[in-house]
Amino acid sequence: MVRNWPAHGARLQRRIGEANVFMDVIRGLDRIPPKYECSVVTIGNFDGIHLAHQGLLRKVAAEAAERKCSGVVLTFEPHPQKVLHPERKPFYLVTTLEEKLKLIEAMGIDAVILIEFTPAFAKTTADVFVRDILWDRLHLVKLVIGHDTAFGNRKTGNETFLRSMGKELGFDVEAIEGVQVEGMLVSSTSVRHALLEGDVCRAMKLLGRPYSLSGMVVKGYRRGSEIGVPTANIASEKELIPAQGVYAVTARMEGRRHPGVLNIGYSPTFGDNQLTVEVHLLDFPREELYGKSIEVFFIDRIRDEVKFESPKELVRQIERDIERARELLKPHLGAA
Repeated sequence: MVRNWPAHGARLQRRIGEANVFMDVIRGLDRIPPKYECSVVTIGNFDGIHLAHQGLLRKVAAEAAERKCSGVVLTFEPHPQKVLHPERKPFYLVTTLEEKLKLIEAMGIDAVILIEFTPAFAKTTADVFVRDILWDRLHLVKLVIGHDTAFGNRKTGNETFLRSMGKELGFDVEAIEGVQVEGMLVSSTSVRHALLEGDVCRAMKLLGRPYSLSGMVVKGYRRGSEIGVPTANIASEKELIPAQGVYAVTARMEGRRHPGVLNIGYSPTFGDNQLTVEVHLLDFPREELYGKSIEVFFIDRIRDEVKFESPKELVRQIERDIERARELLKPHLGAA
């Protein structure tokens, strides 16, 4: 959980053995602590923290430990595409900022520097970025980049340019090759496409973990309770919601994990016109859930959303969905 940190940032806490270890989250470039003036650095948006991101971040952490300096991530907030292309709405981010920071922290990184991305900052050249930020402020000893890294005005900050700057200023550059899973190139875009197609299994393989949605439980139409299948209606914090359909999920609430069946759609049987995300928790005591926070993890897709002739037919199908979900979730019920 991000908490206040004097003047310019926050700290995330992780436990290694019996010791508490903190990752600094620094907002802006003006007050970077002196302890980071010897760093192994990487740059990127890191939306999703998928398998390719994870490999790169672990490389940064390992190199920093070997060189006895700090592992630092430079990333941008908001996402540059939201600033450069405001007409693209909704803009589907795989991770919220808080989620992204927690995932980066888990890779063993010492600090994340959040650079405010504005139209003015977008005009920064790659040369200025390297000299003024990477070199003057961080005195980096090594830069680790993805195979397709390109930053700065007109995207001139590519591998060739960075190796040239490294030779001039005195830092090493290493480019990490792309990662493929079952013939699929791992990228934030490929994760988004998988989710929008409802292929949560493919998304899980690319991410190295189930995709999740978090939000508060809000009041819905209460039809689930009326037909004997109570559901929690989730107000998702993310715009990136998997395709309409029924999914086997696990749900985390108040520190405990529960199996469930989740429906994304418009409830065509009842003629609704508002998209809802509703989860029925299996073997869960009936209790008031409104106002509670819940996170659901997508394990597998069960079926498309379809219109039934009557609520009775819908209930029969839900019973079949529950049995199918139990089968699909068996390997995951022990997950924390």
